[in-house]
Parts: sequence; structure tokens; C-alpha cells
Amino acid sequence: MDILKPPQDEEGDDEKKPSDLTVFAGNSTLHGISHVFLPGGVTPRRVFWACSFLASLSCFLFQVADRIIYYSAYHHVTTLDEMESSHMKFPAITICNFNRFRRSKLTPRYMCSAQYLLGTQNVSREELAKCELPVCSDDANKSNDTMDFFDQTGHSMKDMLLECRYRNETCGPENFTTVFTRYGKCYTFNSGKKGHRLLNTLKGGTGNGLELMLDIQQNEYLPVFSETDETSYEAGIKVQIHSQIEPPYIHELGFGVPPGFQTFVATQEQQLVFLPPPWGNCKDTPLDSFDFKNYSITACRIICQTEHIIDKHGCRMVHMPGNATVCPLDQYEKADKFLDALIMANNQSCPCGTPCRTERYQKELSMVKIPSNASAKYLAKKYNKSVEYIRENILVLDIFFEALNYEMIEQKEAYEVAGLLGDIGGQMGLFIGASILTILEIFDYLYEVRHPFFHSRPLVLGDSVG
Repeated sequence: MDILKPPQDEEGDDEKKPSDLTVFAGNSTLHGISHVFLPGGVTPRRVFWACSFLASLSCFLFQVADRIIYYSAYHHVTTLDEMESSHMKFPAITICNFNRFRRSKLTPRYMCSAQYLLGTQNVSREELAKCELPVCSDDANKSNDTMDFFDQTGHSMKDMLLECRYRNETCGPENFTTVFTRYGKCYTFNSGKKGHRLLNTLKGGTGNGLELMLDIQQNEYLPVFSETDETSYEAGIKVQIHSQIEPPYIHELGFGVPPGFQTFVATQEQQLVFLPPPWGNCKDTPLDSFDFKNYSITACRIICQTEHIIDKHGCRMVHMPGNATVCPLDQYEKADKFLDALIMANNQSCPCGTPCRTERYQKELSMVKIPSNASAKYLAKKYNKSVEYIRENILVLDIFFEALNYEMIEQKEAYEVAGLLGDIGGQMGLFIGASILTILEIFDYLYEVRHPFFHSRPLVLGDSVG
């Protein structure tokens, strides 16, 4: 009797059960792997499928690495759209006379204390007298009040403004806000400051913006005695078109308007949107210091320069914001030269990044000569001036929107996370026929292999125990 002989399976001893990997490969949705892991020995067919699967897997991994590297470069693209609007906010218009100080407002005390600003350090009394300028005397009371000096000697809008019209409605000096720049006393139309509501325009073209007739008062210009960094040879006004949230930086960003011409300025608003790191370099840090709330390059520069001047000299210049004491006239030369050195340092002392959102105004200028021979005598009679005075001092400035639309220039991410996942999914399906669920199948298999407890055969009540 073969009582001790172990029982044989119905299929016989020569047939083995397939391994777990073979079972997984046969049931997996990963394409090609079922042809690699088959029961039995190595065959040419299995080698072919193994090589094909590895080649496809290599191509897939190469493409994934390429897409990840491209995403990590954080590329961006710039889009340009032209947007229409039913109405548009009119920009702020800052105007400065090229001449900073009126000769008729100079007094002996100013001639004593403001020699650097007036350029009269090395000018004799006789030469000043020939130019009909007051002379500094030993008994004159010197004035060190710099703010009072700039305010009293700067050109007055009431004297310069002959005509003002906005959208064919009369305006006047009360519509301008006084602002101090490196050109001295200047004026801003539509500043948006307290007491000045923001103005809108409903149409484009001439007659739908700001039109000014100004007298630049060349008879008030100071004679040039020597050449300095502050010497100005120009006659006319300097103009900057800017947004209300951005302070004027007219000495660098303004354009000149000469007398004897009517200057037409067709402008178009541009709204620019930049990306922060890592896609771009913009910064949008709120400015809580001084009088500025919104970040802009000009506000950043002015704040930085103000802080450097205060740290160095313990005072600020006239055009600088804040509550610090204005540098007295006898110290103004040192502060002014220190500021020039800061500006010449190529912004190394005041690095200011690009704001994430800003407004800019493109300009197209054209000019015609005024007055015509037919109107010269009429204007001379109207303003009680000579024809020669009209030709040398009067200018007309007409600023308007070219059309009631604006340009939106926006930086956008060239390759977002959704694009990265889409490309990886597409390459995964193309090369290995897999999906997210296939990846879950692989992790599930690895989990089952590492925990054999879950593979243990459950006890069946019909099994014999002894």
C-alpha cells in the first residue's frame, strides 16, 4: 500500500503554479508587459517584447525629464491685446517751466543765501547790476528757508496760464495742483489729490482732452553766468504724462514743448502686467513710507534717494517727500551734489524692480507754428503784448487720447502645471499605454509583495487539522 506516498495533483508534478509577477503582468493594463513575463523559459518572442518595452519606457522617461526641465526654466510669454472702453480716465499732466526762478522775485537776501542755486557765486556786483539783478549786501538779512525761496521765486500758474479748456469746458489755475520737482515749482492737472476729482474722457481726438495756452515768461528767465550741472539753455516747458498713482519724475521722463508752436500730443494708455518670481522679476510691495501707497519705479527711486539724503545730511531736498526738515539754502549745494552722485551710480545705490502692474502712456507729437501772420496782431492786442513777445513766449499744448481704447500688455506663464501633467499623460499613453490607474496598480502590487500577511491562505473549516 502506498499509504505514505504524498497525493499527486490532478495536473501532475511537472506543472508549476505561475509566479505572482507573472500573474500581475498578465492582469496589468501596462501595455506589453504581459508578453514579457510568461510562464516557461526565455524565447525570442519574450526577448523582442522585453527590448521593445524597455525602449518605450526609456523614451517615456526621456520625454518626462525633458518636460520637467522645461517647466523648471519658468518661461513666460507676452501677449498684446487692444481693449475698447466706453470711457477712460484722463492721465495726470505735470508741467514745469524750464526756468526755475523768476528774476523779478529775487531779493537781496535771496541773492546772499542762494548763490549756488542761482549760479552767481563768482559773479561780481557790477555784472549783477548790469543784468538788473539785486545785489547781495553785507547788511541784508540772509534767508535760509529753502521751501519759501522755491515757492516765492517759482513761476506761478496764474501768470503763465492764458487759456485752459478740458473737453471744451473752461478750466483754470484752480484745476492744477502744486508739486515740487527738480525743476522747482511745477503744476499737475488732474492729479486726483484731495479736492481734485478724477476726470474722464468719452471720446478720442482733439477737442476731447486738455488744451492750454501758456506764457513761458522769458523776460523772467535768469541770465546764464557760468556753466554748471543746473544750467538750462532751453526756453519752454517740460511735460510728463503719467498715472495718478505714480509721482512725476519729470527731469528724466518728461518731454519739452517750445514756444511759438502749437504741440499736439496724441497719447494711448498701456496697462502692463508682469509676473513675479520665478517666472519674472516684478515686485509689488506696498509703500507705506512717506506719501506713497502704491509701488512704482519712480516712487521707489524718490524714497531711496530721500532716505540717502536724510542719512547723509539730516535733511531733505524740496522735491522729496516726508516730514524731515528741508535742507537750508547754505547746505543745499552739498545735498544737490550728493544726489547727482547717487543718480550717476547707475541705480546701484537705489535698485528698484519693475512693478507687477503699472500704467504707461505712449505719445505721438506733432507741431504747427503759431501765431500765424494773420493772428499775430490780434493775440498781441488781446494780451497787451508785442507781436515779438507773442512769438517768443506763447505756446499751445493739446493733449488727447488718440482713440478710446488701450493696450493690455501681459506676461503669462508659458508652461503651467496643467500643461506639464497633460504632456506627461500623453507621453505615458503613447509609449507605455499607461494611465494614473496603471501607476496605482504598480504601487498596489508592490504593497502586496511587501506585506505577505495579506497573501496568507485563509483557514477553511473543511480542512483537516490533525
